[in-house]
Amino acid sequence: MTQKHKKNTSSRGVFKNVNLFRDDGTNENPPSIPIEKIHLPDSQPRRYFSPEAMSDLIASVKKDGILQPLLVRTINDDYELVAGERRYRAAKEVGLEEVPVFIKEMSDDDAKQFALTENLQREDLNPVEETEAILNLLEIRLKTNRKQVISLLNQMANSSRKLTDNVVRSEENQIVEEVFKRVGRLSVESFRTHRLPLLNLPDHILDSIYQGKIAYTKAKLIAKVEDKTQEKQILKEAIDNSLSLNQIKEKIKLLTFSKEEETLSSRFDKTYKQVKRKKELWKEPKKRKKLESLLNQLEKLLDE
Repeated sequence: MTQKHKKNTSSRGVFKNVNLFRDDGTNENPPSIPIEKIHLPDSQPRRYFSPEAMSDLIASVKKDGILQPLLVRTINDDYELVAGERRYRAAKEVGLEEVPVFIKEMSDDDAKQFALTENLQREDLNPVEETEAILNLLEIRLKTNRKQVISLLNQMANSSRKLTDNVVRSEENQIVEEVFKRVGRLSVESFRTHRLPLLNLPDHILDSIYQGKIAYTKAKLIAKVEDKTQEKQILKEAIDNSLSLNQIKEKIKLLTFSKEEETLSSRFDKTYKQVKRKKELWKEPKKRKKLESLLNQLEKLLDE
């Protein structure tokens, strides 16, 4: 009973606004601690930081210091960073020996949920990071793995179509709905149909999305090109020339048509050589008659 109650209240707290951890009356004068005592967690929600944005932040920290304290939790005699990785990296780059912090006692799950939730509030979060963060959050809230989360989302979609809830337990359903309500930008079905496929994209395309070089809608379209050499060529052109979605579609159409044309020409050449070699086509009356009919059709086609 106690453990269940703690889990529910913790989940609600983590989902509240970040200010819950800053305006509780205990952090009016946040302490400063040695930056060397702060360590990054094993997994971070954010993988890519814009070099331009980081450069601006470093310049700001060099001039004014850390204006917004980092959020940390105690781990043995040191601290683990919960929120504020960009500020932490900027402070290390500038060479600050101490940084202001808010220190909170948090469980592993609470720290992960808080970091993911705060990250999802960022406006510059790219679609791949957002997708990963939502899945990670669902894994923690549902206490399961990635595969089971995706399976649950698919089950929810199927049960919704059948207007029944026999497959998905209502408790799981409510947790999923709560997460997406808090995120606020995507529905469960939109996430399932439009965002989950992103994780199946080739690594080089995912990297381009991570780095903000191309929109995920364009990237998904380019990834459908079967010829990988052509796919990489279109991706490069799309990035270098800031091609629109329609321009990318036209390029793919032209390449597809060109490939079909090349294939047809190759087939014709191959068939022509085989016809010349097969003497029985010329000697057997039935085959010769069919060949003559096809030849007449071809001559007629050339005259059009």
